[in-house]
Amino acid sequence: MTKFIVHDEPVGRAQSNCIAQADLAPFGLDGQVEQLWLKPLDDGTFSVACIPFQTYGLALGDRVHLSANGQVKEIVGTSSHRVLRMLLMPVPDPKQLTETIDRIRTEIDAAGLLSEWSGDRHVAVDIPPEAKPSMLFDIMQHEVSVGRAFWEWADDMPFSTQG
Repeated sequence: MTKFIVHDEPVGRAQSNCIAQADLAPFGLDGQVEQLWLKPLDDGTFSVACIPFQTYGLALGDRVHLSANGQVKEIVGTSSHRVLRMLLMPVPDPKQLTETIDRIRTEIDAAGLLSEWSGDRHVAVDIPPEAKPSMLFDIMQHEVSVGRAFWEWADDMPFSTQG
């Protein structure tokens, strides 16, 4: 059975958007597919209109081609944006988790960044080329250093359709 990773509130949602899939098997996530929101462009390509939660090598605004079956086939142009992803670990004290989430959300807003949440513990943050989110990095690094979170850059691996 395939598990679908979905975007409930994509940052670039519009009426003209469509949804395509990215197979996550090439990234070690067999049996999982991420549903990505895309904006159709005039040249037959699509612009990524969400912040990928688990697909590597894609970011908000990247241009892609789709295969005949509606899967992202290749990147044809990059936006120079990066995706910073963080997974917060469950902790015994729910108040502590709420305070951490509030600090992260506050700093994302203060830095003027876009983000999407998958559930209440997994966040993907769009980092445009001109952004300097040092305070957000500090908050995230603290959570990682005390063992309450993991974080990664989505461009740590290139986009691939080969498993």
